[in-house]
Amino acid sequence: MDIKFIDNQKKQQKAPLIQFGVEKATKARTFLESVPGYSITPLTELPELSMFLGVHRIYIKDERSRFGLNAFKALGGCYCIGRYIAKKLGLDIEELSFQKLQSKSVKDQIGDITFVTATDGNHGRGIAWAAKSLGYKSVVYLPKGSAEERLTNIQTLGAKAHITDLNYDDTVRFAKDQAEQNGWVLVQDTAWEGYEEIPGWIMEGYTAMGLEAVEQLKDIAFTHIFLQAGVGAMAGALTGFFRDYYRETDPPIITIVEPDKADCVFRTAAAKDETLHRVSGDLNTIMAGLACGEVSTSGWKILKDWADNFMSVPDYLAAKGMRILGSPLGGDPRIISGESGAVTLGVVAEVLLRKEMKGLKEKLGLDEKSVILCISTEGDTDRESYRKILWDGMYPSL
Repeated sequence: MDIKFIDNQKKQQKAPLIQFGVEKATKARTFLESVPGYSITPLTELPELSMFLGVHRIYIKDERSRFGLNAFKALGGCYCIGRYIAKKLGLDIEELSFQKLQSKSVKDQIGDITFVTATDGNHGRGIAWAAKSLGYKSVVYLPKGSAEERLTNIQTLGAKAHITDLNYDDTVRFAKDQAEQNGWVLVQDTAWEGYEEIPGWIMEGYTAMGLEAVEQLKDIAFTHIFLQAGVGAMAGALTGFFRDYYRETDPPIITIVEPDKADCVFRTAAAKDETLHRVSGDLNTIMAGLACGEVSTSGWKILKDWADNFMSVPDYLAAKGMRILGSPLGGDPRIISGESGAVTLGVVAEVLLRKEMKGLKEKLGLDEKSVILCISTEGDTDRESYRKILWDGMYPSL
């Protein structure tokens, strides 16, 4: 079987959920509502696909329209920059709106700031957009092999952006060094010992997406949630949110999904030795947004104690998810989802369709009563790759 699976039976459920729970998500969402262009992204039901796969309901949280940036990442980038400026002013973010942060009086107090980050594309685009909107500079570094389209999208927003000859994790270290040498502010969603405040703010911004989803679902509860992981920041934040939200009811089964060529969270979970395990080398997967070889400490603290399952999966399942969403059954709406956005649905479909995966289906608890949430975290942020996969059937590492 191409899918590697771990049941996290020994999860401790000890890590505090307060930072990513409902209260913090509400606080983050309130600030984000003040950002021009904020709107709730669709929670799209796929009834024909649900019937075909033999489950009750499948929902896709479609993040293409988030601030017009074709991905969810600006939630974290915008919120963390807001929190950073608020702290510089000695204020709580609740005392500020995005418009207030754009004011001349705030800029006069704060002075010039350059924000720097490493990115596979979407995070850097979100940082560049937020920095430009607030009147600050940004510098963005991308790892080798990054699509020129992603670089151009970032540069168009006024950032100084460059593709390095390093893999993602080494690009993060390079950005950190540049921040220290130049007096810039590093805004990274990867956390490590001594650098957790800003990544924590980014993760809090991500929880607004979870709050939207449960409010959109109204009186129905998710039974299964599949979250993709790169460094584990988004997965950790939303795992924390959903665990807090459903603490008084039957909790959903939360499964973390990674590309098998960059499965640092999976390897850390499998080792069970209280050590973070890295994946080195080129991390050559089509899931560029998940091509990360080192686990975020902040994300892992939540995942190790609260996630139910971990999966390491091949590239073709991301391609499968893209094709299912791009060529829907019957009257189901079409969703354009990129490689990193579609992998969780690809996994769900594979497990439910293949008879030889009956055992895994049972371990996941998937049946005719299941209400499943997958998050399409990005659209076609690399349109050339998207076309190759859907038109030409190309899914091996590019």
